[in-house]
Amino acid sequence: MDTGPRLHLPPAMLKSPKRPRPRSERRRYQIHTGLQHSIIRATQPNCLPLENVTLPQKLKQAGYTTHMVGKWHLGFYKRGCLPTQRGFDTFFGSLLGSGDYYSHYKCEGTGMCGYDLYEGEEAAWDQDHGMYSTMMLTRKAISILANHDPNQKPLFLYLAYQAVHSPLQVPARYLERYKGIPNLTRRKYAAMVSCLDEAIHNLTMALKRYGYYDNTVIVYSSDNGGQPIVGGSNWPLRGSKATYWEGGIKAVGFVHSPLLMNKGTKCRSLVHITDWFPTLVTLAEGTLEEDLNLDGYDVWEAISEGRPSPRQEILHNIDPIYIKAKNGSWKAGYGLWNTAIQAALRVGHWKLLTGVPGYSDWVPPQTFSTQRLTNRYHNERIRWDRGKSLWLFNITADPYERVDLSQRYPHIVKKMLMRLAQYNKTAVPVRYPAKDLRSNPQFNGGVWGPWYKDEKDEQEEEDMNNHLTELSSKKRWKKKFKHRKLKRRVEK
Repeated sequence: MDTGPRLHLPPAMLKSPKRPRPRSERRRYQIHTGLQHSIIRATQPNCLPLENVTLPQKLKQAGYTTHMVGKWHLGFYKRGCLPTQRGFDTFFGSLLGSGDYYSHYKCEGTGMCGYDLYEGEEAAWDQDHGMYSTMMLTRKAISILANHDPNQKPLFLYLAYQAVHSPLQVPARYLERYKGIPNLTRRKYAAMVSCLDEAIHNLTMALKRYGYYDNTVIVYSSDNGGQPIVGGSNWPLRGSKATYWEGGIKAVGFVHSPLLMNKGTKCRSLVHITDWFPTLVTLAEGTLEEDLNLDGYDVWEAISEGRPSPRQEILHNIDPIYIKAKNGSWKAGYGLWNTAIQAALRVGHWKLLTGVPGYSDWVPPQTFSTQRLTNRYHNERIRWDRGKSLWLFNITADPYERVDLSQRYPHIVKKMLMRLAQYNKTAVPVRYPAKDLRSNPQFNGGVWGPWYKDEKDEQEEEDMNNHLTELSSKKRWKKKFKHRKLKRRVEK
């Protein structure tokens, strides 16, 4: 999970789709990538495993030009992890998960600060004019649209905005609109959302202006719930970002396209982030091999036509190294599952949580309060001394997770615990390496960027150095030889 509120905007410019076929390809939850614990830190030698095929790679195979604008946050410790090595023809944006909206600097821990704005695989010093991130990324995206002919080749653009992630920064003119909100944090948050709204408007106008719109599918999606401490609000849902309560995992999103059969409707089926891969690849008439072992489903018919979703369950996650619940045990899990382990599973209407799901309060909107959240103990605050390590909710009937049904329906609990155990058998080891001091930007020209060299990289670098040394020696020899010839002429 990320460490602050973030919104992603991935517009996918796609061919006119044929009627999509129902598909059953699945398997790529966090437990199948090794990234089931926390986020990838800037100082960690870690990234999305290279054997994982990415969406842009599949779309390139289908004949698309692929571009990425915005933040990557899938690791960069070695060159092979960078966006341009993972399927994108071009990349403009940041490698980390957050940073200053104007200076594009980011500090990780104490004393490790660096610049984080890239063009391709190099620091974009010449592109940095102190422009506010949301406007800068929009301008770049529109430039890509303006310089591509949609009639010649289909285009996929992944636009991952930095907004509305902390730090809360926004141009003053947007802040002026919300003078009536006394809570400064909430006021800044609202202003940042307005700026983002304007950016989406400008991008949509560009799609129409340059001839893309009629044949485009726009997918707008947030990657997690809001963080109340920095202006977000999930009310009336329970919990916040970085938790397994609905307030942390339920995210806003929409699909907009002239290609949708049923427009202006709500899709109430289960849809998970893993579904975008098979849905968009199939829509683009790409291929999905059986050995991809995806966790996602093609949900286009559910979105476009209102048909039932092929997805019946969601594994939100299993994190074996998160803080263990003090009162969790195998006994509490009927001998099927250790309830000390943090996990969450949704099957149909039912949702099961075990371990420590995270901050569990129902936090009301702070729009009209000047008090800090840390000083406001809401009357629905939950105490963790109740000794619980397992919960069961009917999310359809109780979306706010107020009534725990685990004692009333032990047979449902047992079935879901068995399903958790089945999933856990397919999990790969957690990838969460220790900090690597070589990651410090001061060793890399003040820039956050690749620092790790594997044997192949080192061999290539050694070969290049040997080649340069050889060329340098030849130049020195030629220069020395030329000098001797000249000296002889002078003597004669």
